[in-house]
Amino acid sequence: MASLHIVLVEPEIPQNTGNIARTCAVTGAALHLVGPMGFPLDDRKLRHAGLDYWNLLTLSHYESLPEFLEKNSGNFFFFSTKAQKRYSDVSYPDNSYLFFGKESAGLPESLLFGHPDSCVRIPMLEGARSLNLSNSVAIGVFEVLRQWGFPMLQCSGELRQFDWAAAKSAHPDSEYL
Repeated sequence: MASLHIVLVEPEIPQNTGNIARTCAVTGAALHLVGPMGFPLDDRKLRHAGLDYWNLLTLSHYESLPEFLEKNSGNFFFFSTKAQKRYSDVSYPDNSYLFFGKESAGLPESLLFGHPDSCVRIPMLEGARSLNLSNSVAIGVFEVLRQWGFPMLQCSGELRQFDWAAAKSAHPDSEYL
């Protein structure tokens, strides 16, 4: 399976990080937390937001961005409201690392300026500051997985009280069944 990595640089809000951990857990993406962080790893809000998915998560922690960069290599993509190209206009290869900055300031501008061809943005209305961090990560993760054909992910489900096969026989021309 192709490997996808989410890198949170100096996250500040434990609930966002917990939600992102849950997204990573259910998609198979590895989560890298780069300090300094605005909360301890044993924060109750962080654990609560991640629910009971922590055992499904591949989690790494680094004290600083230089430490992360020293220990990891791959295809780096920097998500920022300051980027010039759209996240959906990029092809994400195996071993992609999607970087996201802290809620109050985003990624360091020096990092963005040093990697102009790897900076991407999520389009939004002019004047809007930014999306919620956990929503931004989910958008990035699912774009990469969509491009890869959702490897190893379950892409259909079953109802509890009804049968899709019966629905298909009642609606044989439906493209959704």
